[in-house]
Amino acid sequence: MTMQITPIKTRIFRENEDLFSFVLKHIKKLPEKSILAVTSKIVSLAEDRTVEYKNERQRIKLIKQESEFALRLKHVWLSIKDNMVMANSGIDQSNTNGKMVLLPKNSFRSAGFLRKKLMQKFHLENFGVLVTDSEFMPLRVGALGVALGYAGFSGIRNYIGKKDIFGRIFKFSRTNIADSLATSAVLCMGEGKEQQPLAVITNAPVIFTKKVKRNELVINPKKDIYAPLFKNLKSNAKRK
Repeated sequence: MTMQITPIKTRIFRENEDLFSFVLKHIKKLPEKSILAVTSKIVSLAEDRTVEYKNERQRIKLIKQESEFALRLKHVWLSIKDNMVMANSGIDQSNTNGKMVLLPKNSFRSAGFLRKKLMQKFHLENFGVLVTDSEFMPLRVGALGVALGYAGFSGIRNYIGKKDIFGRIFKFSRTNIADSLATSAVLCMGEGKEQQPLAVITNAPVIFTKKVKRNELVINPKKDIYAPLFKNLKSNAKRK
């Protein structure tokens, strides 16, 4: 069967609002073996991860505080946070009414908590939750979706040791399931004023699991194919 993504139109999510109750107001049924995609912004708002914007100095200080290290470029601060390269430590000012929205404190934990409550409510045995955000790819224009955290399914498919159609053994190939799903969901949910912070994914080619290996998508920087391009990043970074 073909994977389907159904974005959910909602009202505006408010700060400190209960995320579980919000989901129930807009989704009356979740199928078995489905995945709920949730934008990180409403997860952050539910967790009160907002700061009133005062001035640029304050914003830069916050970027440094939120990142493992940050490098100032012409238009953004290139930073690393939670083992991911991202702009401005993920701090967002779009659709925020004058506030800065930080990323969730722990997106994997947030996904797991929401998954547990929804599974109990809808009596599900196999179900996943995916917390999405938008990031950029080197030398490509436009944002792509990325998985900040997820629960209920394996985030990677490993082909290493298996044969291709001609019998050649894969040595390196792995598919990033979590980020692929996030990109698909973000594409359908939109980046502007669509007001679709939720999406239900059905028939996804995933393996559902009770426990997630949180670091399964993390790669040693020395083994990253972009490492030669960024070898001087840390030495030039503006540390906290």
